[in-house]
Amino acid sequence: MRRLLACGALMAFSVVALGADSNVPLLSVTPGAGGQVIGVPGASLPWLLLFPFLPALLLAFTAFTRIAVVLFLLRQGLGSPTAPPNLVLMGLAVLLTLFVMSPALKTIDAEAYEPFLAGTLSVNAAAEKAATPLKAFMLRQTRAEDLGLFAADDKAIDPKQIDSVPLATLAPAFLTSELKTAFQIGFMVILPFLVIDLVVSAVLTALGMIMLPPQLVSLPLKLLLFVTVDGWHLLVGSLIGSF
Repeated sequence: MRRLLACGALMAFSVVALGADSNVPLLSVTPGAGGQVIGVPGASLPWLLLFPFLPALLLAFTAFTRIAVVLFLLRQGLGSPTAPPNLVLMGLAVLLTLFVMSPALKTIDAEAYEPFLAGTLSVNAAAEKAATPLKAFMLRQTRAEDLGLFAADDKAIDPKQIDSVPLATLAPAFLTSELKTAFQIGFMVILPFLVIDLVVSAVLTALGMIMLPPQLVSLPLKLLLFVTVDGWHLLVGSLIGSF
């Protein structure tokens, strides 16, 4: 165990040291005579190591959690475990997330990313600039009681001051609020389908057709109801409006 910890500490130190020295090449390709040497600076290594954590960042700092949970609850309410398939629901959730987060992303691009590429901002300054619109979005969606739950021991946190709320405190409070909101929306989505299930079960029982699966009858009725009221338009509009 100690050897593993020592190896991990050594690797972390190596990454930081390599990232600190931008002159150390991470990857270089030397062509033949007359060609040009192509290299990737070592400073990009810490950023490359962040790619495995992108799904976690997507969950923790964006609208993805609420949207994905509601979409999967919709499928559960319809009683169709495979339609729409997971890939379709996840793709729709990602696209809606990009739409909802577009104002924050535009601010990050204008105030952090472009100045960083131009060389007018350091990495740390760009990270601070990028965190501000994200934290503002998260604070707007976070309930005061959820934030107070994680900030109870830190008296320096003022919810009205974005800079005083650390991401380590805001992220779990934001996720908790998002799950609660998603369940509330999901309940309203599932409720009409539950009524259809109860009515179909009661009718089949009254007719003595207990051998006929209620799902076989209720699924077409649910789809008919969902299409008749233009369910996708209502659901997507409600999800976007909830932010």
